[in-house]
Amino acid sequence: MKISFSDKQMTVFLSGDIDHHNASSLRAKTDTEIIKQKPQKLILDFSDVSFMDSSGVGFVIGRYKTALDVGCTTAVTGLRDRDKKILMMSGMENKIEFR
Repeated sequence: MKISFSDKQMTVFLSGDIDHHNASSLRAKTDTEIIKQKPQKLILDFSDVSFMDSSGVGFVIGRYKTALDVGCTTAVTGLRDRDKKILMMSGMENKIEFR
């Protein structure tokens, strides 16, 4: 995972597998930076993610809530079609931007 900041925007570049083995450390690192930086826009980039289970869906929903708490909007990009459909079925289609 890599995090970059640019013009009040925070982009989290995720890679590899997002599963129950590594989701908690990803959550902690991302939340710490959201709270510290208070961006206006959070972008979660899944372009280099090879596998995502329900922990990945939980990761997105949780980061959306953390971002919302600091007045930040959330977008996701680079999701595989299957993962995008699952995330949209979870009720996030009207809460986050899908790119």
